[in-house]
Amino acid sequence: MKLIYCIHSVYNPGGMERVLLNKVTYLSKLPGWEVSIVTTDQHHRPPFYPFPKNVRMTDLDINYSDDNDKGAWIKITGYLRKRRAHKRKLTALLQKEKADIVVSLYPSESSFIPDIKDGSKKVLELHYCKFFRLQYGRKGLLGLIDKWRTRQDERIVRRFDKFVVLTHEDRGYWGDLPNIEVIPNAAMNLSGHYSDVTRKRAIAVGRLDYQKGFDRLVRAWDIVQQDAAFHDWHLDIFGQGEWREMLQRMIDERGLQNTLHLNQPTKQIGDEYVRSSLLVMSSHYEGFPMVMIEAMACGLPVVSFDFKCGPKDIIRDGENGLTVADGDIEGLADAMMKVMGDDRYRTMLSTNARKVVATYSEQAVMAQWLHLFTSLTR
Repeated sequence: MKLIYCIHSVYNPGGMERVLLNKVTYLSKLPGWEVSIVTTDQHHRPPFYPFPKNVRMTDLDINYSDDNDKGAWIKITGYLRKRRAHKRKLTALLQKEKADIVVSLYPSESSFIPDIKDGSKKVLELHYCKFFRLQYGRKGLLGLIDKWRTRQDERIVRRFDKFVVLTHEDRGYWGDLPNIEVIPNAAMNLSGHYSDVTRKRAIAVGRLDYQKGFDRLVRAWDIVQQDAAFHDWHLDIFGQGEWREMLQRMIDERGLQNTLHLNQPTKQIGDEYVRSSLLVMSSHYEGFPMVMIEAMACGLPVVSFDFKCGPKDIIRDGENGLTVADGDIEGLADAMMKVMGDDRYRTMLSTNARKVVATYSEQAVMAQWLHLFTSLTR
């Protein structure tokens, strides 16, 4: 079986990149399987995670992200120009490689890859929820484009041999598509150990940008720290991104420097989970939050906004974590304090959180992928 994954890049320490690492590591060990990765924006940077040496990597040098800080018209014209080059280069590569299956992780090739006649089956794997383009609430021309592209997505996904979403919640938003499948990400204990949830430390992990909503978390932590009972608790956020300076200003303005710290990403995030007692998620949207299930696999209870998508599928409220209405910052603070202030309750949540591995084990998830791939090529 020859399999090609298409993704924007693999130099970031993101959840999508880690999911891809886990899958290609598993698949590349199977006898007779050849797995490779094609990127558009790698910029000659090394992968953040240690991908197997037998997984070949090719960058098409399109570099869509070069226009991220440009004006609307430059973004639009640049995107159209780069997409033409992308289609030309990817078509040439796929016709040369003659793969059995090509998987798009929903970067820009999703709009044209079904048109490439290279003999491969085409799979679209969505790592966001259906409404991810609308979550930024952009106005003007870019906002109209977001709405138009969301409507176009409904047409695009039908053109693939299989369309894979990560949660049953998201499947419900797409309607009754004949090619849709639900395959979640696998929950893996990254450290081999479990937290005993005795340390007075909460943790959050993700890119420092709009999607992860850490500005909302800073405001919630400010409320927590107004209660003297929690002055000995600390919150560590691990991530990098364009919001670092803004978030640090928020922390400084509120005098939270002693209890809230921004930390660089780490390849040993599993060890950081084990040294914590609570994961907090303040995202505006996700596809299937890897951070959530990885932390739970290490025994961490989760306090999370009830964003689209993930919490509804993963968290059993009051059993292995707590959810609050999306955007309810006071509610997020109250939920954190409820877990932080009750050792027995926190231990009970921790015990149940570990059970996420039974539902989302690597063996169970990869069995679904193997069935999908083999059924397409049978």
